[in-house]
Order: sequence, then structure tokens, then C-alpha cells
Amino acid sequence: MDGLDLIKTFREVAFRRSFSRAAISLGMSKATVSRYVAELETRSGVRLLNRSTRSLSLTDAGQVLLDRSTELVAMAENTLNDLQAHGSHPRGRLRMSAPHGLIAGWLSDVIAEFIKLYPDVYVSLVFTNDDLDLIEEGIDIHLTGGRIDDMNLIVRRLVQFDMVVCASAAYWAQRGIPQVPEDLGRHDVLSYSSMPTTHLPFETDGKAHDVPVHSRMEANDAIALIELALRGAGVAYVPEPLAQSHLERGALVPVLREHMPRDHWLYAAYSQRRHNSAAMRAMLDFLEQSMGTDGANPMLPPMPAPPRVMPPTCALSRAQGVARATASASRTGKPPRQ
Repeated sequence: MDGLDLIKTFREVAFRRSFSRAAISLGMSKATVSRYVAELETRSGVRLLNRSTRSLSLTDAGQVLLDRSTELVAMAENTLNDLQAHGSHPRGRLRMSAPHGLIAGWLSDVIAEFIKLYPDVYVSLVFTNDDLDLIEEGIDIHLTGGRIDDMNLIVRRLVQFDMVVCASAAYWAQRGIPQVPEDLGRHDVLSYSSMPTTHLPFETDGKAHDVPVHSRMEANDAIALIELALRGAGVAYVPEPLAQSHLERGALVPVLREHMPRDHWLYAAYSQRRHNSAAMRAMLDFLEQSMGTDGANPMLPPMPAPPRVMPPTCALSRAQGVARATASASRTGKPPRQ
């Protein structure tokens, strides 16, 4: 039996001055209470109680234990209460990891709303495109769009999303628009390093097949590939939600829509534990709810459109124009046009 249980039983006997009354208070048999006290005396090597048929009193050693164990028992009970609170009420530190691209859009909204709802939870985010050992890194929840082969992890499907093949309009105008997946063999492909660099997956007439391609370069971040595709460097094969704002404004042009695989999911992975914290359970449920995984064609929320940034030379040109207008006004006596 646990040493703390032995001490708590002894303290009850000492306060009640009776094995019988202590047994009733603890919900134990008198024999069990007597056995616990005897075990504690055996472990400590001293007698703790003076027993007689009519009375029970503390020895000097028993009094020392009673006095010094008060703070110990209180600390243990407070700690247990805190742990039980963690198990029922979301609180404490929650460590999550996700690919870089996710923070630019919907994940920011999800996390912001979550910490408003659960002010006692401290969220620590780690953004990486590398494979992680969740146990070693202390990660509670890992978000990923890739395949998870670790049998020690529990995996939840959160939301389905599409992949897209896209490039800038200028690139397609120069190199030609592919009509079938095999046409990509003559294009410069910007490869995502988590996928094979020489083949890309497609579906034709419901049958999956891989198409050999020429990889111009690769990166472990889909956002980097999108940025390069925007600059005409090649063709990107990336999650559609990450490129959606560019697709909507025409900066990127999609092709081969009817040949794209449909079974891509965003997953939440976490280690198998006997007792997961309330904060972790709350976050998993919140992720599912926020993504609308109700079977009604859930879609990954898109990233926001990038802000329009004026080229650095525009401010200088405008300043020069104002200066010229001011100089002209001084000669003609008319106010400058802004």
C-alpha cells in the first residue's frame, strides 16, 4: 500500500483516538486500519501508538509524525485536487506543431478564438515542416497533411482538402497549358519535398496513377513554392486552400482539375496516453467543430488574400512629382496639384 495512505490512516486514528471510529470515518474495516498502522510502524522502525484495552495514545515518535505530516498531507491533497481540475477543466500549457503555411490563414483564427474561450490554457505553437518525435519534443497535438505511419500515435481526420496544379498566366503563355497529366513531363515542376520529386499523383477515369515529371527545384514549404510560381519559376502542386487567394485573383491559373486526387486530409496526431488533459481534449474538439467536419463537404478555410504593397519606387516617384509640381507652382503662382 502507498506510504501516504498509511500516514493518512495513522493521522485519522490519532485524531479519533480509536481504531473503530477511524475505520468508520475512512470507510474501512477496523482490521484494515489496524494493519495499516502496524505496517507504518514496521516501515519506520518505531512504535507510534500506545495501545491498551481502554485507551489509545501517541508515543513521542507518533507525536512527531503527526506534527510533521500535516503540511505533507495538505500538499499532497492540494496537488491531487489540481490534477483532477486539469483533467476536468481545460487549463495549463498545450504544445502544438503545424506546417508553416497554416499560420498565415485559418489556424490564426482558430487559435485566437480558442484562447478567448479557454483563458486558463496557454498555447505554445511550433511551426515546422520536418517530421517530429511528439514524445521527445513534448508535442501534445501535431497538425499535418501528410501520411502518418507511427503506430504509437492516434490520428484524427479533421477536414478534407484538394490539391491544385497551378502556375502564373505568363508561364502558361510561354510554355503551353497541359491537357493531360502526362503533359507535365515537359514542364518545370516546383516539388514539395514530402512528395516524390520525380512523380506526381493523379486520377484519370477514377484510377490513380503517378506521372513522371521534371523537378526544377524542391522545398519543404508549400508557401515557398507558391511564391516561386507567382514569379513564373514553374508549376506548383500544392494544397489548394494555401493558394486560393492567388487563384481567385488570377495571379495563379489552375489546370488539370478533373485529374486531381480527392483523398487529401488534414490530420491531428497525438500520442497514446491513458489520461489526456482537458486542454488537449478541448482543442481537438474545437478543431473539429471549427472545420465543420459534419459530413457536409467540409472545406479547409482559405488563407487571406495578401495585402497590396506599393513598390518602393512609387513613394520616391510621388515625392519627386510633388517637388516638380511645387517648383512649377512657384513660377506660375498656381497651387501645386497633389
